[in-house]
Amino acid sequence: MGKAKLKVIAAMLIFGTISLFVKNIALASSEIALYRGILGSLFLLMVLLIKRDKIPWPRLKENRVPLLLSGAAIGFNWILLFEAYKYTTVSNATLSYYFAPVFVMLASPFIFKEKLTAVRVGCILLAMVGMYLIVGRGTVGGEGFNHPLGILYGIGAAAFYACVVILNKFLKGLSGLESTMFQLMIASLVLAPYIFITEGFDVLAIPKVSLPYLLVLGVVHTGVAYVLYFSAMQELKSQTIATLSYIDPISAVLVSALFLNENLTPIQLIGGIFILGSTFISESGLLERNGIKVNRKVKSE
Repeated sequence: MGKAKLKVIAAMLIFGTISLFVKNIALASSEIALYRGILGSLFLLMVLLIKRDKIPWPRLKENRVPLLLSGAAIGFNWILLFEAYKYTTVSNATLSYYFAPVFVMLASPFIFKEKLTAVRVGCILLAMVGMYLIVGRGTVGGEGFNHPLGILYGIGAAAFYACVVILNKFLKGLSGLESTMFQLMIASLVLAPYIFITEGFDVLAIPKVSLPYLLVLGVVHTGVAYVLYFSAMQELKSQTIATLSYIDPISAVLVSALFLNENLTPIQLIGGIFILGSTFISESGLLERNGIKVNRKVKSE
């Protein structure tokens, strides 16, 4: 197996364990998102400085609108995803989050003037049936959850992530690492006033037991994982990356079952397969032939 594939696999395994760390941080979801954005963007900036890459100011100015909007979408995407982890199981939240490609397919005819083909309609219907099977059945383990609300948060996070995917189609002349760094910076800048109004700032009040988890989330799950992912993108085909990206939700479901005792019922497992199956079909090249690359890992998770 090539070095580039190993990098993607490592990044996906890191992404798949995000929930374990988020659940151990005693802060509001918006605060977690803010600190993650700050730590992640600083780490990526350090990487660019070490590589001696010049900051492309002219291209930033040209891309200011999609960067601003996508950065804000990433921030609120994280808030909703972290809320989903609180109200439902990690499996439910993860599978709900994988509804993002469905939103992209639904929006494509209006934004990119693409035809809604039979394959796309089939993918959308398959994902909707899968979501019904997940929402309509009880979840094993994890008392005290509000699964409908948690799944709704997960779907909301998916909608914001779909916005990021669509907005990134309008970025020109920026590498994945550059665009992600600035998006994380913008996400932090957008979240700061929101948190000031809703939660208030008190960095010294962060529980000491939460600090290690917060640092790992910002540095490892954001900075290191993104560096691994983007350094491999240049060497792999998009279809290979899309296929390897399924290590993320599969590992998240396994982590949920092994460490959090959050198991899917057989019916929910079928629903999850339907959702991931529809996403796999959409990402395996059927949509790319028509100019829509649903590349999941930009990455907002």
